[in-house]
Amino acid sequence: MGAQVTASHTTAMGSYDNAYCSKLMRLLKAANLSFVSCPTESIHLQGRFDTFPKRRGVTRVAELDRAGLNVCFGQDSLQDPWYPLGNGNILRILDAGLHICHMMGYEDLRRCLDLVTDHSARALGLGEAYGIAEGRPASFVILEAPDDYEAVRTQAKALWSVRKGKMIMQRAPQRVQLMQGQ
Repeated sequence: MGAQVTASHTTAMGSYDNAYCSKLMRLLKAANLSFVSCPTESIHLQGRFDTFPKRRGVTRVAELDRAGLNVCFGQDSLQDPWYPLGNGNILRILDAGLHICHMMGYEDLRRCLDLVTDHSARALGLGEAYGIAEGRPASFVILEAPDDYEAVRTQAKALWSVRKGKMIMQRAPQRVQLMQGQ
């Protein structure tokens, strides 16, 4: 089934030793699986009953990504008993995931939105239904940021949200005025 399979959470992988994980990564890549990590839920739930040192309870997102596997961030708990602070704000999840998974290097930050856009679309098997091209559904979000780094750093607001060619939300850009002599 390969690319049609997405494994979620895979938190146990965060506790595997490196030798086992190295072998596992080769097998997973050959199987062409996708992975979705829910970092806020995982960091809250996993290892909470451990004594110190506590496990981080999150899968090896950076290692999966660097091994060429398709990995993305998501959230599957919205104000529920497993994660009461879930609100579906994917930039918040991305920010937490980058911190938790130690993905603060230049290359990670330069392309971090891929972890919640392109990689997610691949995991969902959207194929030709995803992306900006003639003949595809015009569904997109315009963020108030010039690039991935600034979008996450500033927790950029959505300026436009368009679904199937129809504007479903529009926000005016923020305007901040600094006062002279303050």
